[in-house]
Amino acid sequence: MKYISFIKNNGEQCAGWLDGDHAVDMHEASGGKLPKNLLTFIEQHESFADTVHETVQAQSIHGRYSLNDVQLLSPLPRPVSVRDFYAFEEHVKTARAKRGLEVIPEWYEIPVFYFTNHLAIKGPADDIEKPDQCDWLDYELEIACIIGKQGKNIKAEKAEAHIFGYCIMNDWSARDLQAKEMKVGLGPAKGKDFATSLGPWIVTKDELERYKKNDRYDLTMTASVNGRQLSHGNFHQIHYTFAEMIERASADVTLYPGEVIGSGTVGTGCILELGTDVHRWLKAGDTVELSITGLGKLVNTIK
Repeated sequence: MKYISFIKNNGEQCAGWLDGDHAVDMHEASGGKLPKNLLTFIEQHESFADTVHETVQAQSIHGRYSLNDVQLLSPLPRPVSVRDFYAFEEHVKTARAKRGLEVIPEWYEIPVFYFTNHLAIKGPADDIEKPDQCDWLDYELEIACIIGKQGKNIKAEKAEAHIFGYCIMNDWSARDLQAKEMKVGLGPAKGKDFATSLGPWIVTKDELERYKKNDRYDLTMTASVNGRQLSHGNFHQIHYTFAEMIERASADVTLYPGEVIGSGTVGTGCILELGTDVHRWLKAGDTVELSITGLGKLVNTIK
């Protein structure tokens, strides 16, 4: 299943799933048995499984809308939280080398993350507004997993049961603001908190089984700016798995359905890593397209 959030022509915000070139309003199609928003659905998705199956099998004409007649939102317009990890070794090595730094030994000991602004979430086709004081605007090509089951002190070998699904994530970054504040030893904050894109839908983990190789997924990840491909990597190259990230995030802390965990940037997945000799920093009018095997395309334009 590919779960979505969207707005109808009448302005009503809905949640449901993708059915070919149609969006299905789960609440309307199920006769009110399923909720109106995706967060509520994720919180109780196991108890809703039979109703979803019945609704899909019924193929009712009610609640079906052409994708041309709706506006897709981020599948989770207001997630419970967003943690972003730093899990691809190639990205860490290259980005630090650009600053004349080596990878510190501690990076190999624990997966690390920061919290970003879960109230500044953008969806597919949303414009991204560059912060006023930013001259070095960057994209970041990432995958996010969505927590679907509450848990605390979750061991990596048990983490799969706590994942609802996956989506594309763009961790927009104001590199000049980020560089300044990180010198203080705290952050990132203003370098990151203005926008994070998620979407275009959440793909349930069963859909990705065909791409699984051992404990990782063979998913090609690319990023293009104005139609020119700049980034190319693969999710299989990740150093820390989502299971290991979940174990770290849940240590002494309860994770709740609807929390988002980002992978961090894949190798070559941002301008900071590639260098401005490959591509200048982003500016108004630029269109950024992230594409990941099995997860679709996430497109945004800089305002």
